[in-house]
Amino acid sequence: MSLHPTRREALLTGSALAAALFAQMSLPDFVFSGQEEEEELVPFLNMPRTGPNRLDWETLDSWITPQDQVFSVQHYGIPEFDVAQFALAITGLVDHPRTFTMDQLKALPREDQLMTLECSGNGASTGFMNAVYNSRWTGTPLAPILKECGVKASAKEVVFFGEDHGSETLRKGTQSEVSFEGPFGRSMSIDDAMSLPLLLAYERNGEPLEKRNGAPLRLIVPGWYGIANVKWLRRIELRATRFMGRFMARDYVTLRGERRGDETVFVETSVSRMNLKSIIARVTRRMAKSGDVPVKAYGAAWSDGTEIKRVEVKVDDGKWQAATLDQEPRAKYCWTFFSIDVGNLKPGKHTLVSRAVDANGRVQPAAEDDEIALKKTYWEAYQQWPREIELEG
Repeated sequence: MSLHPTRREALLTGSALAAALFAQMSLPDFVFSGQEEEEELVPFLNMPRTGPNRLDWETLDSWITPQDQVFSVQHYGIPEFDVAQFALAITGLVDHPRTFTMDQLKALPREDQLMTLECSGNGASTGFMNAVYNSRWTGTPLAPILKECGVKASAKEVVFFGEDHGSETLRKGTQSEVSFEGPFGRSMSIDDAMSLPLLLAYERNGEPLEKRNGAPLRLIVPGWYGIANVKWLRRIELRATRFMGRFMARDYVTLRGERRGDETVFVETSVSRMNLKSIIARVTRRMAKSGDVPVKAYGAAWSDGTEIKRVEVKVDDGKWQAATLDQEPRAKYCWTFFSIDVGNLKPGKHTLVSRAVDANGRVQPAAEDDEIALKKTYWEAYQQWPREIELEG
């Protein structure tokens, strides 16, 4: 066997599942278009191998992510509760408060939502670059339910509470310190809740949700970071004032410097919509010819749903080159795969990096650009990420 395993040798099992999912969605069964069997994977340097329940870019074999490569994050641990007694309450500023059992929710109109879900800290370090996955979620739309409940004119905010809860302390170490027990909660404006295709989801890829991913019910917010997609969803409350819970106002808050003339002003914003991002997922090579090595790169790009117009790739200090975007599979809120033949490279170490450009002309920033360099928190880690390789002759 070669020191550089071929794609067939490296890919994990799960092709049958992927094929079944694509058949359900009438999508072709492939992952990175154009990759051939004789191409050998080139390992990235200084990159730890992927652990369990994390995306493995180098072995990913389907556009829809298999369950064993799906990440999960819990801030108060996985809650214990009687699923048979689980129900969703809709309360607050509505004319007709309602409580739905799971059977009642499943009896409502079903819809599918294709979506890439990413942790907002994904990409903050070399050891945390695989907390992202692509799914087909199934559930019932939220907007019709809110309309049926009758949203009062005074309602400005929708708060989503999970079953998970934990102890919190405000103003710790001061005379006004206060501790309390509270549920996990996230919020958004009424306008966002009614205009976005929010889903109350109970299936992923045609199977019931796993408990670690929010079973029996979770919120799906296309185009927003994972923190907004509340798991173990238990209560939806409409309010007239802003919700300022830990995970809206004290945690998952991005602190970023903004240059205003000669002054830098620091601004805090709550993590919400996903930023434009791309990453080189794998690099392959063929046998050396006349001392040089033919090299190709493959990757993925995603956003908050804004169309991705192009992806460009640069090798070492060379010029940016246009990659080829896969024309299918495609969906508004899902990642788009790309590939590029970067030509023949000399044996030795090389650096490859990608950047995405969206329909509005926004360019994925580099680490030295102000919006990344002046960011003091690791949330929203969407900078270009150079990938280092070493080619043998």
